[in-house]
Amino acid sequence: MADTATLCTAFDGDRWLASGSLGEVARTVAEARNASTVQVFTDADARPIDLDLRGSADEIVARLAPPLLEAPKGPGRPKLGVVAREVTLLPRHWDWLSTQPGGASVALRKLVEAAQKDPREQARAARETAYRFITAMAGDRAGYEDAVRALFAGDRSAFVAHMSDWPQGIRGHALKLAGLS
Repeated sequence: MADTATLCTAFDGDRWLASGSLGEVARTVAEARNASTVQVFTDADARPIDLDLRGSADEIVARLAPPLLEAPKGPGRPKLGVVAREVTLLPRHWDWLSTQPGGASVALRKLVEAAQKDPREQARAARETAYRFITAMAGDRAGYEDAVRALFAGDRSAFVAHMSDWPQGIRGHALKLAGLS
C-alpha cells in the first residue's frame, strides 16, 4: 500500500478528478462520493490504489497512514532499509563481483543506481507506466492498439493522433506519464 505522501491521480470515470499526494486525492475522492466509478493510480508506475471509502474524509485519510511496524528481523540491515534477498549469478559474475571494492553488495547497488539514472531506462519505465495507465483507462477505446504501437515506437505525434477521440484528462495524463507532455 502506498503512503499518504505518494503522488497519484484519480479519475471519476473518464473525467480527471484530482492529482497530488494520496492523502489529498483520497480527501477529494471522499468528497466526490461516487466510489463506483473512481479509479486512483500512482503517478510513479500507474498501479491502481484501492481506497477504503467508508466513513468521513478524515477517517479515510487516517486509514492511509501506514501502521508502525517493528524492524524486520533477519539478514540484512533493516534499520538502513537494506533487505537481503537471493541473487543467482554465473560463477564468472561472482568472480568479478568479489574483486570489486566494498564487495558484491556495494557493486550491485552501484550498478542498480547507475541503471536507474540511464535516460534510456527512464524512457522505458515511462513508456511502461503510460502503457499500464492507458490499458486500464482506454483499453477498449478506438485507437488504443495503434496508440500503444506509437507509444513504444517513440512516435509522439502518432501517439497523440491515435488518442484524439479520448477524453482530455486521459490523453493529458497518458502524455505526462510517458514523458511526452
